[in-house]
Amino acid sequence: MHRFFLQDAVHHESELTLTESEAHHALSVLRLTKGARLVVLDGAGHEFMCEMVDGDRRSARLKIIHKHNIPPLPYQLTLLQAIPKGRMMEVIVQKATELGVESIVPILCERSVPRFDPEDADGKVRKWTATAVEAIKQCGRAWLPRIECPVTLSEFLSRNEKRDMTLIASLQNGARHPRHYLEAFAAEQQRSPNSVAVWIGPEGDFTPGEIHAVTSTGALPITLGPLVLRSDTAAIYSLAVIGYELQAT
Repeated sequence: MHRFFLQDAVHHESELTLTESEAHHALSVLRLTKGARLVVLDGAGHEFMCEMVDGDRRSARLKIIHKHNIPPLPYQLTLLQAIPKGRMMEVIVQKATELGVESIVPILCERSVPRFDPEDADGKVRKWTATAVEAIKQCGRAWLPRIECPVTLSEFLSRNEKRDMTLIASLQNGARHPRHYLEAFAAEQQRSPNSVAVWIGPEGDFTPGEIHAVTSTGALPITLGPLVLRSDTAAIYSLAVIGYELQAT
């Protein structure tokens, strides 16, 4: 069934109205007509089963048939992603959304190629958020991840945010499989972590100084296997493995 996105849809009791690009997609691309069934997501845990009442080129009026409240995942997964070059960040946002991240923090570090002024950063966040919206529509996820404005590594660390567990993908000796840390946490706390963050470096990895700064805050180094992965592959691999392990516990 076709899915659409409408922010703040929960504030409507019996009808919803699609406008702009969503209406165009429904009416001009998919050519949906009166009586067609479709799903509307609001990105805040609500899924609406709807029936099209009528529409024109600018809007489509929908009758709400059922509303489902979908709880979030039992854990919050945050991706701390060094911004890669080109359009690779869009791919990372898309796949991270499909893999259930709660938030994405784009990180500017010493080996980051892109640099943004405040206006460019706002535009990037809007573009990345649009990518996440398309991803939840594709996979049927009811929750839209929060995507923050880019910050430097030191700026993020200065926020001193607390989570049950923070991991960092590392090529250094002594890195362990994520399962090692998750099992150790469960044995000590008698529960799985409720919040996990993972750091992913840029092409060429974090500098030794950056790795030291991150690990000195308590981040645990994880291995991604014997092969050297691109930044986007490392992000997808890490999120998939961590999500799998958290859902299995």
